[in-house]
Amino acid sequence: MHYLSAESLTKSFIEKPLFTDITFNISQGDKIALVAKNGAGKTTLLRILAGKEVADRGKFWINREVNVCFLDQNPEFNDNETVLKNILNHDHPIINTVREYEAALAHHEDEAKIGELMMKMDELGAWNFENTVKEILSSLNITDIDQLAKTLSGGQKKRIALAKVLIEISFGERNNFLILDEPTNHLDFEMIEWLADFLSDQKTTLLLVSHDRFFLDTVCNEIFELTPTELHIHKGNYQYFLQRKAEREESDAATLDKARNTYRKELEWMRKQPKARTTKSKSRQDAFYDIEDYVSGKREEDKLQLQVKMTRIGGKILELKKVYKTFGERKIMQGFDYTFKRGERIGIIGKNGVGKSTFLNVILGAEPADSGKINPGETIVFGYFSQKGLEVKEDKRVIEYVRELAEHFPLADGTKVSAAQFLQLFQFPPEQQFTFISKLSGGEKKRLQLISLLFKNPNFLILDEPTNDLDLVTLSVLEEFLEQYQGCVIIVSHDRYFMDKLVDHLFVFEGNGVITDFPGNYTQWRISLQKKKQETTSRKPEEKPMQKLVEAPSVTPKPAPASAKKKLSFKQKNELENLVQQMPLLETEKKELNEKLMQGSLPFAEMNKMIERLEQITKELEAAEMRWLELSEYTE
Repeated sequence: MHYLSAESLTKSFIEKPLFTDITFNISQGDKIALVAKNGAGKTTLLRILAGKEVADRGKFWINREVNVCFLDQNPEFNDNETVLKNILNHDHPIINTVREYEAALAHHEDEAKIGELMMKMDELGAWNFENTVKEILSSLNITDIDQLAKTLSGGQKKRIALAKVLIEISFGERNNFLILDEPTNHLDFEMIEWLADFLSDQKTTLLLVSHDRFFLDTVCNEIFELTPTELHIHKGNYQYFLQRKAEREESDAATLDKARNTYRKELEWMRKQPKARTTKSKSRQDAFYDIEDYVSGKREEDKLQLQVKMTRIGGKILELKKVYKTFGERKIMQGFDYTFKRGERIGIIGKNGVGKSTFLNVILGAEPADSGKINPGETIVFGYFSQKGLEVKEDKRVIEYVRELAEHFPLADGTKVSAAQFLQLFQFPPEQQFTFISKLSGGEKKRLQLISLLFKNPNFLILDEPTNDLDLVTLSVLEEFLEQYQGCVIIVSHDRYFMDKLVDHLFVFEGNGVITDFPGNYTQWRISLQKKKQETTSRKPEEKPMQKLVEAPSVTPKPAPASAKKKLSFKQKNELENLVQQMPLLETEKKELNEKLMQGSLPFAEMNKMIERLEQITKELEAAEMRWLELSEYTE
């Protein structure tokens, strides 16, 4: 079934063209990711298709049988209504009946009224729908449905808006077209994985913008790459798109080099030609102008480079001693102890609301600890990338904001660049530097926030959700910068690829003040959880009495004398020799698999196979080690 057709869509913002004459089609079952640089018009295109904005030129058509559900980047709510009323704000028979039934129960209506509504629920099949609603609300950690919308945080509003559109597509057999703008922002790891599974299982057709590469790989089967002049369409997931894009750019670069060589030759010919033109030379002249237009239009873009100078770091970094912190009735830290080391990279993970941001504020001194000591070194300069985003007291032009920070910026090689030059390195061309900050896109504001952070030359970076709203180009360069960065880094992020690539170990916030130090990245932590889960579920009932025997006090038997050891048989000797050869091979394979998983660039299916193999190797190693220990007790 054909869902949508767009023809020659064009949109500009003030004098800046976002996209020109783009044409595409969307059919039932398509799951499309829209990718582009910040400020290229991704959100604008989604809003046009959702009927929230109008294109300057061109047209699009949506099948009248299709129901469009839109998740806006900045959702709107009725502030004086409850969470539940905002979520169930749909005029649909099932929704209306569920709402009436819930209200009747809440207000203790008479049994006849409740019985009548129960019959109506049966007729409409609304009980299944109610279960779906509860699953969605529970999975997105939406618990207080009577809370007024005006009291919600930005993250809570985004999750509630997401719940609303997911519930909307659950209305029976409907042809739903789901348009999602950054659906994974403000979700924790478990929520993102649940959402990926939910959308993968649904027959819903969708078009989404997301910078979460794990999510794109899992959910999408097609990529739309938006540029100012055209729309590149790639069938396949995000990893396949990266491969095809690299091939295309390589081909474009070769074509451009060839065109430039031709242009130089033709330019020399043009300068030598007399004013009077023959028909033949006139034709060649026209061809020259075509080449000139092509070469000038294909200007190579400046690459974002973060070669910044870092303040010298001393011997003492940061010490936390017996730190306690509660927030209301919630325990955040209970006697937390840690001494940070030079160049350490720590990731922080945990469900929303367990106190990750509070932990960072305590380190920075923005919030006091209830007790304990926080001792930063004298040379430590913190650079804090806040989840709140860029904060300015009054609207200013981009260049004015940066010049207030400093007129010149020192680079790692000892040179200095002006504020305007530094902005250009961050993909703010001269014409955009005089734009007011309020007119920037969400991703452009994040980039400007990163500039203000680096101007301090920090040697201890604390990054709270740095990947939200960053385009994939900037995200890739930020990863490269952090890999080379010599200072300490703490990262709170729900971007699994980002965490896997950068952190050495994790602080896992388990709730109720429990913080576990895990030696590895996010994928390795998930593998360890799966392994523990499998060990728990595979435990046989008859093992329980053994637990009591182990716990009961017993007399430790005296070790048998060495002379009592049995001798190895010929078969056991061979087995022992094979184990000695086998275990290093398994260790090597295990290490190689871990390294590949840490790269964070594998397709989801291949990664799952590697995880399964890693679990198998771990079991084989454990069995081999146990057998080796048994055989080692024998004498030769």
